[in-house]
Amino acid sequence: MSMVSFGFEVHQPFRLDHKFDATEVIKRGDLRHIYFSNKNKEILERVVQNCYVPATEIMLDNLDQGFKCAFSFSGTAIEQLEKWGKDALELFKQVAVHENAEILAETYYHSLASLFHDKDEFEKQVRLHQQLMKNTFRVNPNVFVNTDFIFNNGIASIVKRLGFSATYAEGVDRVLEGRTPNDVYTCQGMKVLMRNYKLSDDIAFHFGNKDWDQYPLSADKFASWLAATPGDCINIFLPYETFGEHGSKESGILEFLRWLPSELMDKGNECALPSQVARIDAREELNVEEMTSWAGADKDLSIWLGDCKQRIAFKAIERAKSLVKNKDILRYFQASDHFLAMSPMLSAVPSYYSEGGPFESFVTYMKILSDLEQIPGMMRTKGAVMGLLCLPPEKAFHFFAGDRYAGYSAYSLDEFADQLQVVPNDVITYHLERGDFSRWIEEVLGDTQLTAEVGKCAMRHELVEAVEKRRDYLYHRLK
Repeated sequence: MSMVSFGFEVHQPFRLDHKFDATEVIKRGDLRHIYFSNKNKEILERVVQNCYVPATEIMLDNLDQGFKCAFSFSGTAIEQLEKWGKDALELFKQVAVHENAEILAETYYHSLASLFHDKDEFEKQVRLHQQLMKNTFRVNPNVFVNTDFIFNNGIASIVKRLGFSATYAEGVDRVLEGRTPNDVYTCQGMKVLMRNYKLSDDIAFHFGNKDWDQYPLSADKFASWLAATPGDCINIFLPYETFGEHGSKESGILEFLRWLPSELMDKGNECALPSQVARIDAREELNVEEMTSWAGADKDLSIWLGDCKQRIAFKAIERAKSLVKNKDILRYFQASDHFLAMSPMLSAVPSYYSEGGPFESFVTYMKILSDLEQIPGMMRTKGAVMGLLCLPPEKAFHFFAGDRYAGYSAYSLDEFADQLQVVPNDVITYHLERGDFSRWIEEVLGDTQLTAEVGKCAMRHELVEAVEKRRDYLYHRLK
């Protein structure tokens, strides 16, 4: 019979204000107040009432009964709880010091920083989170879980270097290649706890689904499944908001949580903390070359970076990391939630993540990021970076074939150089003959030198060479 380890993610992002209008910003105050929606307070207070308070009161009773579990708190969730949910935060503090609970480490901003080419920002955010856990809960986390279980060999190496005893990863079938997720593995010498996504999702996604062939799911039934599952340890991990927010009280999810400990004990299941699981001898070494995650059917990065608009936004925030002096405000824009809100893979983006659909979320993101970069004194060296700034959608260069949009847009000179490599020849010729490129560079980017160079270009290769040379020069000035 396996040990069972439960983990819960407590996260709230600072959602962007889709009504943001740069022309209406007269006086700059707290940028978080300007850029982020007032609905963050409303949503947090609702989640506190529906989930954080009632579920955690139940959880404290469960811990007293011998139930063991781990919590991962994003820094942005803690910030919101300090502002608008002090009662819930006090309950979480009681959980944190309980002998049957464990606090995990993650990225402070629940960010996609681990996907940046330069991993320094990722490491800094992990350190920031460690300090926050020490300040808030008086604990030093020993086990790590990356944002939405994003994982590969490289991340395992970094986490090992940071001194953690183990890290979580998704039990992706193509990685396990027939092996069970219910054993402990190593990757790059780091202990890896694989999430059993099928059993985890039975609670997180199937619980309230009346069309599910196992509906209704009772604590008794779930405990029986766990008892019958082979392996050294079954790792169950899900969003904490499952209990009362994503799944309503009326669905019975809170009662499920209440009765789970006694049913686990009745069926002979032994609960364990992640740090206890990490002491189990590893079965095998895993080689995880591709990036995996717990998101979507493919369990890869497509839910955040599968669409061209998402990749544009991601490159913009990665570039801004080198340009913006105020790293603190910039880090809020790295949260995975912003990119999830842009995903066309979701049939509808609930207001829990964004106030608008995928396209509106993208437009808002680029508009606000552009405004941030335009604030006087925000950039490292204004003269060197003007051509690299993120542009709002109305100032981006949109490629056309006659009167038809060609499907390509550039939101900076950096991206313009990349697009010139892939845009069809007839589209390039169309804009060259009209003088559109040099006009945009002069009027929007204000780069008179490049305007003159591009104005001389008659062929695609000349244009590509001139733009890439200028981009290289601007990046060189940043060093």
